[in-house]
Amino acid sequence: MSTELRDFLMLSYGELEELNLEAKEQRIAHVPSGQLQEERLKYLSDEKRIKAVTVLFSDLEGRLHMLDYDKKFLLKASDNLTFDGSSIRGFTAQRESDLRLAIDWSAFYWAPGDIFGPGKVLVFGEVLDRDGAPFDGDVRGKLQKLSSEYFKREGYTLNAANEIEGFLFKGLDAERRFHETGTFEYVSTGGYYHSLPSDPLRMFIDTVAEVQRAMGFQNEKDHPEVAPSQFEINYGYGEVVASADRIQLYKLICRQVATRLGMTVSFLPKPVVGVNGSGMHTNVSVSRDGKNLFWDPSGEEKMSALAWQFIDRILTHGSDTCLMLNASVNAYRRLDPHFEAPNQIKASAVDRGSMVRIPIGNERSARVEVRSVGPDSNPYMVMLAVFQTGLEADISSIANLRQADRYLPDNIYDALADFRNSAWTTKLLGEDVKQRYAELKQASADRCPRLLGTFVKAQEVQYHHEVYNQYLWNLF
Repeated sequence: MSTELRDFLMLSYGELEELNLEAKEQRIAHVPSGQLQEERLKYLSDEKRIKAVTVLFSDLEGRLHMLDYDKKFLLKASDNLTFDGSSIRGFTAQRESDLRLAIDWSAFYWAPGDIFGPGKVLVFGEVLDRDGAPFDGDVRGKLQKLSSEYFKREGYTLNAANEIEGFLFKGLDAERRFHETGTFEYVSTGGYYHSLPSDPLRMFIDTVAEVQRAMGFQNEKDHPEVAPSQFEINYGYGEVVASADRIQLYKLICRQVATRLGMTVSFLPKPVVGVNGSGMHTNVSVSRDGKNLFWDPSGEEKMSALAWQFIDRILTHGSDTCLMLNASVNAYRRLDPHFEAPNQIKASAVDRGSMVRIPIGNERSARVEVRSVGPDSNPYMVMLAVFQTGLEADISSIANLRQADRYLPDNIYDALADFRNSAWTTKLLGEDVKQRYAELKQASADRCPRLLGTFVKAQEVQYHHEVYNQYLWNLF
């Protein structure tokens, strides 16, 4: 179709970066939501070249959903957006299906028109119940509440940054077609830190980095990872909810760019056996008035008592929260000690097999790194589990907690049992949401061979929550 008559918004990458960084600063400064709403609505009304607003939210497993609202409709009905929650796995039953969306105007993004289409802006939504109360199944809302309460009560800012690894494979829909092919094909075999400028993996990384930069991610570094065709693109620290939002955008951008290049991005933790799997190392800290509360130059490993208590609580509940950090059947292939897997429930400054690592830091960068997180987990659930556990949970009295001979579950059934039997996970999610999440994970497990074995099975890809096809799932 001809595009000559269309006059939709198409901004340069430099203009996009400027707008997104300004919005990011407003979020950091906690500009009142009412003020942001007024500014954004006025902008949408004045900017005639915007045709639609894409509202994003995530289901219980962390799968990203998007609804495109016509701009003119949204300007009239932004306080009364509804959708069918029974169509979202893990949300509501058919008899109680109607849910609402409230727009989080602080989480507003201008996106490159060549990647997302011209004339659109993105914004994250908060899921509400029929009566307007926060919906229990919206883990982003739970995380938002935790972050806001700590800021109001203690002056704490909860900070996070994630190192998200993934694979780039040849062909479109490589995951969906895995049950036909039984294999994934690498686009590059260059290896760690090495690829030629015209290598397909390098071209993919460069393009994703450009899009992220335009969207205000403030990139740090990017490179091929250890395994063939594996990548990692790092960006800056941020407040915890904003950081979780950026994980969802990161994965969306990667998938969109790969599709345009005729390839497939996979965030399966272990899509290929015999090489390193993909992780999502989660770096966290707590600050107050700009001061890093995890730093103590005279403390053990130059970490404060608060930081060590945080670590001890994470270790105490390592098995309890494992299913929240490793959410799929495939994730337990990655927790294999032969490939630098962080499956030991201990803390170390040097041992990368430890669940928790204390990186070298200074007053600005001192942090705790939770290494056992899979890239396919719900980022809001990960952040909720890490921060609420680290700040509020009890600490075990077992001897030598930080170096005890304990290991994370090596299969989803054991992780499910630990999750279900834990009083702490009930505290984190509430009984109803915990039950719904466990049922989803149980269903995925039951559709796969009970023993992982040597080869990646078609079912663990086909019924993976980020890949699954609703039609295929219902044929089971």
